[in-house]
Amino acid sequence: MRIALIHALKHSIAPIEAAFAQAWPEARLMNLLDDSLSADLAREGRLNEAMTDRFLALGDYAAATGASAILFTCSAFGPCIEAVARAHAPMPVLKPNEAMIERAVTMGKRIGLLSTFPPTLVSMPPEFPASVQIMPKLADGALAALDRGDRATHDRLIVEAARDLCDCDVIALAQFSIAATAPLVAEATGRPVVTTPDSAVGKLKRLLTATT
Repeated sequence: MRIALIHALKHSIAPIEAAFAQAWPEARLMNLLDDSLSADLAREGRLNEAMTDRFLALGDYAAATGASAILFTCSAFGPCIEAVARAHAPMPVLKPNEAMIERAVTMGKRIGLLSTFPPTLVSMPPEFPASVQIMPKLADGALAALDRGDRATHDRLIVEAARDLCDCDVIALAQFSIAATAPLVAEATGRPVVTTPDSAVGKLKRLLTATT
């Protein structure tokens, strides 16, 4: 069973592979990376039809390889991913954050949403149900630190930003690239923390093993 993983940030690959290795090592993974997607979105500041077409092309390629499911790992492209899901139904096509959102809303009404990529804090809050309150927080400068290989600064900036979310019921880490900081965020805030990779792998495993 092949699962296509489609990335817009190179930093997302290691966290999702680690989550599969831990929770579902039998799955066969295929990685597709186009890091120009995140760069172009950051420059343009919004999603457009051309971006959706690029996602559809990536989805078509993944499906043509015989993938049983597609998981996108960058959380700022929700409408584009939804277009891929419609095009390839009933194949499971998951947004990176949908499984985490499903889990987070069972844990409280005040959800801290921590991100290092500003567009994520625009696209992702509307995906939560209206019954919860989202408290978005940007760890400014953390992604740039990771891009230059400075993980220590990346992690420190995330922890500093997370301290503003201490009054939330649960903290959701909005990107695959920051999942590894979950223990640090939990220690700094005393709040439960949910991550996108672990939640996504769990949902995919339930969906695909139920059909085999």
